[in-house]
Amino acid sequence: MSTNSSIAPASSSGMGAVLDTGGCTFRCWAPDAAAVWVAGDFTTPTWDSGKVSMARDSIDPTNEGYPYWSAAVPGVAAGAQYRFVIQNDGFGPGNPGGPLIWKMDPYCSDATSSTGNSLVVDPTYAWSATPYQMPNFNEMVIYELHIGTFNAEPGKIGTFADAIGRLEYLQRLGVNAIEVMPAEDFDTEISMGYNPCLPFAIDDAYGTAKAVQQFVEAAHARGIAVIFDVVYNHFGPGDAGMGACLWQFNGWSQNGYGGIYLYNDDRASCPWGQMNRPDYGRPEVRQYLRDNAMMWLHQYRADGLRLDSVVNIRQIIDNNSQNDGDNPQGWQLLQWINNDKNSGVPWTITIAEDLQNNDWVTKPTGAGGAGFDAQWDSIFRGAIRDAVAAANDADRDMNAVAAAVGKNYSQAGMFQRVVYAESHDEADKLRLPDVIWQGNATSWAARKRSTLAAAIVMTAPGIPMIFMGQEFLAWGTWLDTRPLDWSQAGTFSGIVDMYRQLIQLRRNWNNNTRGLRGPNINIFHVNNDAKVIAFHRWDDGGPGDDVIVVANFSTNSFPSYNIGFPRDGTWHLRFNSDWQAYCSDFGNVGYDTTASTGVNQNMPCNGNVGLGPYSVCLYSQ
Repeated sequence: MSTNSSIAPASSSGMGAVLDTGGCTFRCWAPDAAAVWVAGDFTTPTWDSGKVSMARDSIDPTNEGYPYWSAAVPGVAAGAQYRFVIQNDGFGPGNPGGPLIWKMDPYCSDATSSTGNSLVVDPTYAWSATPYQMPNFNEMVIYELHIGTFNAEPGKIGTFADAIGRLEYLQRLGVNAIEVMPAEDFDTEISMGYNPCLPFAIDDAYGTAKAVQQFVEAAHARGIAVIFDVVYNHFGPGDAGMGACLWQFNGWSQNGYGGIYLYNDDRASCPWGQMNRPDYGRPEVRQYLRDNAMMWLHQYRADGLRLDSVVNIRQIIDNNSQNDGDNPQGWQLLQWINNDKNSGVPWTITIAEDLQNNDWVTKPTGAGGAGFDAQWDSIFRGAIRDAVAAANDADRDMNAVAAAVGKNYSQAGMFQRVVYAESHDEADKLRLPDVIWQGNATSWAARKRSTLAAAIVMTAPGIPMIFMGQEFLAWGTWLDTRPLDWSQAGTFSGIVDMYRQLIQLRRNWNNNTRGLRGPNINIFHVNNDAKVIAFHRWDDGGPGDDVIVVANFSTNSFPSYNIGFPRDGTWHLRFNSDWQAYCSDFGNVGYDTTASTGVNQNMPCNGNVGLGPYSVCLYSQ
């Protein structure tokens, strides 16, 4: 225990609480403070009377303001509780004599609660020596999940340890990447995760830092990558969600705004609150967010990051959704994160949820872009959902579907987008089977049209993603208070088998659908009257590579529909979403076909295929 209340020099670099030989170095950023101390259960006789003075410190020698404070405290070990104590009289920077403000550490890796004390954490972990190789982007299939509801008992909050119990299921399903919705500490007992309070800490309800590392290791052992969802566009929301930590951290702000970590003018407003947008103009705030990204990629060995609402970083958008233009410092942050990712762990992936279909988001930083590897494709999502949700066949727009399937970002390849029909953003309103027929989500129409959407997701170019429970027809409204009903996986085991087969075909498990991993697509047939489209996918081309996908978006059945093929000969029906093994009331329309020489639909050969209603058939040689 330390009883030293005098200034102690720093002995280690890094922010927050950094364990070193014989103790711990504490460091914080408080440019407006007159004095700073660290206090904890290691200071005696009380936290207040034994608090340790921190000295002004500059991590960056070029910064003459010395905005950092640090102290090395001997004898401090993992598990110790602490807080920073900051003095500022409230009338402006650098004036001594004001009240003492007790604040949590913005960099803390754990805490007793979101409003409690910070905890010293040992970040090391004895990782398994078993090698793991992340799948290539063109082979990736993502399963988005929420830790609190993915594998939880009714009335309880799921944990990372609980989620490990379903990894075998995901491995059998065939997905090879998990996207974990935000697990950073939030200020409510239950949350979707988009109200971050302590960005470097894991929410207590989900487990500890070690539990996250164990989860990642367990996923890797099953060949599954882990992508973490992070929130850098806002904190909180509001002072209630940041009061113990980020809000007015060093006790001073302009006009009652949020202080050094946040904008202190109209730029503070965003769609999630009045005063909770990070101040990207401060290099220390950009450093804070960049450091958080690197924490996930290095300390937790994440295989990627999905950044929430990137448009609210690269632009200034107020809480009335008014766009006030580009934010250059926001662009700088995004480029910094992606550049550091590429230089340190280039095999990992960064995904932007921008939803503005902006090519610059996925352009390289050297060309002036943000440098993301991929972005969520809202045009694809909207077109596919509109096509399957429309009540009448006449309202299904095959031209919109074709444009969405063939879309390409940045002209740099077809895998710079994540394609999906459902994510948490849609599921928390109403899940797709209920969108199709609310109150009758298990109906033939809901089953046929929701699986039609899934088949387009898995056969279109891009990185396909499904939301948890989608594969067993989860319906209603997804809530962060309601655990996923796993009994439905048994009730709709045939639908689960359909998703499994689609994923296997997408990943070319049987070496006869390589084209689904390839960059090439030719949408050669769009029949908006019959509501049929057909497209050709390929990598190098040839038997086992070329894939023909035919989709019927109508209630009509076509026993014999002529389409084009790239070569003559026998084409095998590798997948038919109308197969009765999936559901007993499906029609089973579909068969192998022989293509003959003869131009049709700008293809050199043609053959007849069978198409069931609201069905997709996939052919290869």
